[in-house]
Amino acid sequence: MTRTGQSPRSTPEARTRASTGAGLLLLSALLTGCGAEPGEIPLSEIQADAPSAAPESTTAAASPGVVGAAAGTPAAPAHNGLIVGGEFLNAARTTSAIVTLAPDGTDWHQVTQPPDRTRDDRPDWSPDGSTIAFDRTDPRSGAARLWTVSTSGDGARQIGQLCETGTADCTNEDERAPAYSPDGKQLAFSRSWGALDQADRNQIQYSDLYLMSPDGTDVQRLTFLTNDKPYSGQVSNPSWSPDGKQLTFEYRTGATGQPANSRAIYVVAADGTGLRQLTPWELRAGDRANWSPDGTQILFTTYPAGRADAPGGGIYTVHPDGTAIGALTPAPSNVFYGTASYAPDGKSIVFAQAPAGSEADLYTMRPDGTGIARLTNDRDAWLTRPAWGTAAVPPQPDGRTSAQAQSRPWEEDEEFQDE
Repeated sequence: MTRTGQSPRSTPEARTRASTGAGLLLLSALLTGCGAEPGEIPLSEIQADAPSAAPESTTAAASPGVVGAAAGTPAAPAHNGLIVGGEFLNAARTTSAIVTLAPDGTDWHQVTQPPDRTRDDRPDWSPDGSTIAFDRTDPRSGAARLWTVSTSGDGARQIGQLCETGTADCTNEDERAPAYSPDGKQLAFSRSWGALDQADRNQIQYSDLYLMSPDGTDVQRLTFLTNDKPYSGQVSNPSWSPDGKQLTFEYRTGATGQPANSRAIYVVAADGTGLRQLTPWELRAGDRANWSPDGTQILFTTYPAGRADAPGGGIYTVHPDGTAIGALTPAPSNVFYGTASYAPDGKSIVFAQAPAGSEADLYTMRPDGTGIARLTNDRDAWLTRPAWGTAAVPPQPDGRTSAQAQSRPWEEDEEFQDE
């Protein structure tokens, strides 16, 4: 299924707007614990602060832990190219493909052609926008493997898995959530393996982060969170800092984890040192976090306990040192929020959202949570995990890009204007 030239459509029930500075929270202290195990890092107390126009800002010179931005040095202009994401192709959500679309919601293109009941998911762009890395889940085994494909959809191939070398435990091996380093020389990914605990929803025995070259060679283990605590939880969804020196990732605990059945975002240096917890367990932050292009903010989503698509979470930002957690979306919420991603120029955010009883579509907003606009309107699909890259938008027959040829309805719609 290839859909190109699709125009974004807005509906009254989908027109939402985040309250300016809604739900700003502050951490009272830095979450520390270099090399600590999950659950052994003390939690900071979260207190509500007075409403503010935007999440607390910071500069590279004033905020510890900020990376990727040199004080006083303006960043080079970035090109906002195609957005990539996953789309379920059937109502039962058993088959999903990787799709791309232009920043205005047009030029929709299905990039991968998964077999029936196969799920292609968690895409990430190469820095030059030429390649998309993703994981493909086998319908029979339920295990995921890493794949790459060109932006046009050509040359899809599986990256060799670790157990093919004969040096790794292949029992129930699962490799997923690939993430390109900023220089394109490495892929971070999560690997899980070992026996399954059937008493704990088939919790896997071991799970940690790995690094490798994009061709599948030079594999290195980065974290050892579950090495001495099997069945304690699952590591996934790495994301690189703009300077390539740090990564965030999700740690989701099982029934025997401390605390049990929760989730949080962690940070680790690219050499495996400096492991620390970034978000408190109470927020239940999960999936793939995303760094702002200047390295001053980390974008993340929270998820309530229960079904994966349960409403009630939100989208937040936090400084890389763990301070100034701020909510970009209104709380409490009766909608589902999915992962979010900064535009390459840092001036917009794309995210997934599903109003109660509806399918998930993609939306955009400003970095302070205002100016929410609907980007897609596909009543037959569930759109997930968008990532905004620099790949050029295909030109229209008249030579213009879709953004030049197509006006954005929300820019003329008073319901989307700020008060």
